[in-house]
Amino acid sequence: MKKNIMGFVMTLILGISIVGTGFKAVEHPQKNQTFFIKNNSDTDSLYTQYLSEIYHSIHLDSVGLSFNVFEKALTGYYNIKSQGLLNTKSILTIADFDQESTKKRLYIIDLNKKELILNTWVAHGQNSGGDKPDYFSNAVNSNTSSLGFYLTGEVYFGKHGRSLKLDGMDFGFNNNARERAIVVHGADYVCQNSINQLGRLGRSQGCPAVATKLANTVINAIADKTILFINSTAQPYTSQYLNETLAAGIALNQNQFFASNFN
Repeated sequence: MKKNIMGFVMTLILGISIVGTGFKAVEHPQKNQTFFIKNNSDTDSLYTQYLSEIYHSIHLDSVGLSFNVFEKALTGYYNIKSQGLLNTKSILTIADFDQESTKKRLYIIDLNKKELILNTWVAHGQNSGGDKPDYFSNAVNSNTSSLGFYLTGEVYFGKHGRSLKLDGMDFGFNNNARERAIVVHGADYVCQNSINQLGRLGRSQGCPAVATKLANTVINAIADKTILFINSTAQPYTSQYLNETLAAGIALNQNQFFASNFN
């Protein structure tokens, strides 16, 4: 109790000391923590500049990932990281279902190294659409993909061989992932031969399936509490993890590039 009172007093003192300086206090919704950030449009501008610096340094534009999708994914990454749920690997994976299945639309990014580890194909659910998915569901037995943020779980061996369990983080969008057995696994229908024969990749029962020969590489890279973000603008999607104000505050406190340009 004494520690909480002292923390409140220090926050109050700090808050009083910066009144009139153009800063505002941003309370973390899950933690007893406050960030102080500039209370003007420069905050948004600088956060966008910070994201753009990462985006272009990894050359994500040249491999087909739009800045807007990356911005959503990294914002969610920071929000979820602030809850202490992630490991120390700083891996962010994006499945961009705004793109057709014939495109290499899975991106595994090492944020610490500012490096694209892997860019490859990923399948969507058979009831989500043909080459490009346009329907998503959280329902059991829907055989569709589900939008949103996932936390990668444990590795196991199932009917598809070595696979990776996923926990959906967005209630109403993907929180039934465990019940639906939505996992990362290898599949023979994720290959150039399927594209040649069908004009698209084969489709899963909702899992973000990858090529069999790359399954171990993908699983090893993203296993054990990293973020997977499945994106599409074909269907309305909202998330508590798309709080850019909170993400900007976290970036301010954790990144030298952002902090050094925030004065």
